[in-house]
Amino acid sequence: MQTLESIWEQTSSKLRTFILHRVEDEAAAEDLLQEVFLRVHQNMSTLKDSEKLESWLYQITRNVIIDHYRSRRVHSELPETLADPQELIVEDDAVADLSGSMFEMVNELPSPYREALLMTEYEGLSQQDLALKMGISLSGAKSRVQRARQKIKDSLLTCCHFEFDRYGRVVDYWEACCCCSSQSC
Repeated sequence: MQTLESIWEQTSSKLRTFILHRVEDEAAAEDLLQEVFLRVHQNMSTLKDSEKLESWLYQITRNVIIDHYRSRRVHSELPETLADPQELIVEDDAVADLSGSMFEMVNELPSPYREALLMTEYEGLSQQDLALKMGISLSGAKSRVQRARQKIKDSLLTCCHFEFDRYGRVVDYWEACCCCSSQSC
């Protein structure tokens, strides 16, 4: 088992870079890095397989970043009476806010993926028809659409943290950078 000091020497710069890609400034990144190593120190005994040290460290780091954004949320008090759960409708504010950014992300995709996604998602073309129109196999068309969706998902998850309701719908998000906002970086 490695010592905390040797783990620090081997991984701190990589973890700092990982954190800096997800938070707003260097001071916050440094604070979060310290929190990561505090948790590592407190939980070293729970690591059963030292070969999984790196993935364990990154999982702790992701959790620290999530906790950081959760702590920044503004909490409001509950009203005296709550609405009947059957009457509640989940608002699509988060989805509406992100729709403009998503279209920009689609436009930034490499041409084959962008065309496949636009034709299927925006024009309503079936994947079978997409394959015929593009002169590729059905599995090739499916692959392009799936890869395009994954690239959009990766872009969104890189720049934002999402909160979902129990049905998997987006109900809120926090921007980790400005690529999902109307502001320029």
